[in-house]
Amino acid sequence: MSPTPAQRYARLLEEVRRHDHLYYIEARPEISDAAYDRLYRELLDLETSHPKLADENSPTRKVGGAPLDSFRTVAHAVRMQSLNNTYSEEELQDFLDRVEKNLHGQAAEFAVEPKVDGLAVSLRYEQGRLTQGLTRGDGERGDDITENIKTIRNLPLSVPRLPPRIEFRGEVYLPEPAFAALNQSREKKGEPPFANPRNAAAGTLKLLDSREVAKRPLAVVLYGLGDAPGLPLKTQDQLHRQILDWGLPGHDWFRHVRGTAEVLHAIRELNQARTRFSFATDGAVIKVNRFDQQKTLGQTDKAPRWAIAYKYAAEQSETRLLDVTFQVGRTGVITPVAELAPVLLSGSTVSRATLHNFEEIARKDIRVGDLVRVEKAGEVIPAVISVNLSQRPAQSKPIRPPRHCPVCQGPLIKEDAFLRCTSRDCVGQLKRRLQHFAHRGAMDIEGLGEVMAAQLVDAGLLQHLDQIYGLTGEKLAALDRMGEKSAANLLAGIDASRRRSLGRLIFALGIPQVGAVLSETLARHFRSLDRLAEASLSELTLVNDVGPKVAEEIATFFHDASTRRLLTALKKAGLNFTALPSELAERGGVFSGKKFVLTGTLSAPREEFIRRIQSLGGSVSGSVSPKTDYLLAGEDAGSKLEKARSLQVRVLSEKEFEKLVGQKAAE
Repeated sequence: MSPTPAQRYARLLEEVRRHDHLYYIEARPEISDAAYDRLYRELLDLETSHPKLADENSPTRKVGGAPLDSFRTVAHAVRMQSLNNTYSEEELQDFLDRVEKNLHGQAAEFAVEPKVDGLAVSLRYEQGRLTQGLTRGDGERGDDITENIKTIRNLPLSVPRLPPRIEFRGEVYLPEPAFAALNQSREKKGEPPFANPRNAAAGTLKLLDSREVAKRPLAVVLYGLGDAPGLPLKTQDQLHRQILDWGLPGHDWFRHVRGTAEVLHAIRELNQARTRFSFATDGAVIKVNRFDQQKTLGQTDKAPRWAIAYKYAAEQSETRLLDVTFQVGRTGVITPVAELAPVLLSGSTVSRATLHNFEEIARKDIRVGDLVRVEKAGEVIPAVISVNLSQRPAQSKPIRPPRHCPVCQGPLIKEDAFLRCTSRDCVGQLKRRLQHFAHRGAMDIEGLGEVMAAQLVDAGLLQHLDQIYGLTGEKLAALDRMGEKSAANLLAGIDASRRRSLGRLIFALGIPQVGAVLSETLARHFRSLDRLAEASLSELTLVNDVGPKVAEEIATFFHDASTRRLLTALKKAGLNFTALPSELAERGGVFSGKKFVLTGTLSAPREEFIRRIQSLGGSVSGSVSPKTDYLLAGEDAGSKLEKARSLQVRVLSEKEFEKLVGQKAAE
């Protein structure tokens, strides 16, 4: 007798969930991808033909729902704190001594576990079903990202054996292979790559369309508790084991230790093991193991007194410098790049590293054939930081700056520490200018990224920027792997770019020293590209944030004969040369009259923060001055942060920025 649809659905649901657990949690799949796809498709077909059977937490629900207008903020049931950091064993010893002192003679035991480099989240299950996912936010309130959390493949939506109500704390991350694939895809589209997997995960979770989130293979690891009434567990290591026993994604590497020597041994052991994890980790977390002792020690406003993060030094490795190649940027700047013998660094294989400029090469005395030390401190492109002079081979060769452009053989000039190709016909520059012109923050031409730009130039279809607007389906058909649909999408994107704002067009032109923010300012001030192109040095210096050097760069750019030809051709192609009403409108809002400067690595592309600030009435400048109201500082903030502090400019983290937006809105 054949099973009823309800019976078959129940069995399929259980079977697909089991295979998800084997694949995403235990990493030991029992069936092939094709066999899994058949089960998944049958489950989906049954839900389509019998909608009343569909379980709201079915694995098929991980495809995402309709886009949101914005995230609502929700109060945390239990405050979500950050950890204090230490970078030295001496400071770690101070922490252990404070714990012992404040426990008044009680023996302390510790749990040592990886510090996952992801985005902190709080996940609530009720009656065994995932009901809520929140970001940390300001610790008191977080963004409700439940629909995005539900797309994460290694997170079960229902867990029958859970207590009636329990809240987990964890980190969402993007596995290294998925991060590499995502950046490759962004570069092909002409979008800026994410600096590291953490930024990629944070940027993904902040997308308002969960269908887009579902396309990126995020994962999560759970390691702590929020609201968990009546849970009988007594220690952190018991919690780790219980999370895994429930079938949830947790740490399978943790150590229960006693005393300084064992803590340090566990930290060093973890440092050796962490390259094998699926998630990036930048340190170890040391927690007092017993929950009752954690309660005794308490917390400050920002962090618990019973835990600390020990951050590892940026990972370095030695490898052989095989050769040096030269990249040509869109403004003609020549960047030397080290071609290395492949080496494993921070969990990924590195074969190239930046050498910055020729003065840096001379200062470090770097030569081809040297054994060099390479560092990867969270950035996409590693850097050569030093040379092992004791191992220098006799045949090592000094690195000589090129005498001519490595791409077009045109003349080079020296500007500060850099060499620059001055030829406006350089195809190396043209490829980079095409990428920049089509970038999402500029003309936003989908499909015209690095690969397509190179194809168009190499095929001889483009010798000048304006020839983008002369492309046809017939011309594109000659390119390798260019299908009819892809060609149609590219041409549609090119056509749509004719209607972009004046500020975007100014930015897209790639004027030296003129970024996205200043482009918007110039559009508002001059109101047309023709007026900007004819502006004198004195007129340019009247614009906010345009000093004599920048004014000279702008004037030189527009007085160049090739720029004049380009503008004539772009106008003939029908591009918008005048400011849109939205660009000229007076901007009210919670930041009306306030000037921001941005620095460091943020959780989303910088253009998104700029447009958000501007939409709330604020303005964004490129440099800190006494007129600056706020500095929004991401990770690895540099000299701008120091200057802001010296000028007593208020510095905001992303968390503080979000809190300020909420406060201003309430006022």
